[in-house]
Amino acid sequence: MTSAYIGERRGHLQALAEQLPAYGLVSRMVGDDHAVLWVWQPQSGRQTLVFATPAHRGWLFLWSPGGQCRADDLDRAAQALQAALESAEPG
Repeated sequence: MTSAYIGERRGHLQALAEQLPAYGLVSRMVGDDHAVLWVWQPQSGRQTLVFATPAHRGWLFLWSPGGQCRADDLDRAAQALQAALESAEPG
């Protein structure tokens, strides 16, 4: 894996992390070369890991259960994460 690829992935995850507080979400980057973003909704206690992966037309964010959004649409990704973590049962 090239350092450019690693740097680009981290950049997308960091950009998303900067958006999340406006949506009531907390995050932390975990991992080194294989970084992921741990996202937590304090009110519901729900959490997920967000991955950034290259796709045919740019990068995608992926998270469980079944969430995905283009990495160039940070607000939409943050809104989708907020909805997923607020509506789910704690666990």
